[in-house]
Amino acid sequence: MKFYNASAGNPRRVRIFLVEKGIEIPTVTVDFSKKENYTEAFLKRNSLGEVPILELDDGTAITESTAICRYLESLYPATPLFGTTDVEKAQIEMWDRRIEFHLFAVLSNIVRHEVDFFADKMEQLPDYAATQRRLIHKKWAWLDAEMADERPFIAGDTFSIADITAMAVLSGSEWLKVVPAPNLRHLNKWADAMRKRESWSA
Repeated sequence: MKFYNASAGNPRRVRIFLVEKGIEIPTVTVDFSKKENYTEAFLKRNSLGEVPILELDDGTAITESTAICRYLESLYPATPLFGTTDVEKAQIEMWDRRIEFHLFAVLSNIVRHEVDFFADKMEQLPDYAATQRRLIHKKWAWLDAEMADERPFIAGDTFSIADITAMAVLSGSEWLKVVPAPNLRHLNKWADAMRKRESWSA
């Protein structure tokens, strides 16, 4: 297998997953600044020109971070990150999607509409980015209220893919300076614990 990586939120989710599972895969770093993701060879692997990609030995390309992690979970079931019981699997799926839709997507909107890299790829709307900056703080407050039950992880008592997705958001929020407010005690307790994990620096 071969992992196509880049400096972005979605590849980071896979990198964290790999560290948490103790999996090592040969990695190819894709340089966006050189538009390596738009070469003919790359577009044959993913016509959208996006990372991450997991290329299997037979040439099959799996894209989308969660799909890649699910595939790797099936190969390396030890230290399960998608749950074990039916209820746990459902709750982890629920929380992973909630984090992706309500936080990851909002952060992505800020990036797309503020960062110069996207200026020639789409019509950037600075006013919309400003609304997303306000919105992400409301979403952080929502998540803090949800974690008021003092559970240690996003989906319950066990670290999971939902925490990985939230870690990618937290990392991006530091770069964009939209981190959770100091008064969000429950969320910041979780965030402090995540920053101490070995996988945080992945």
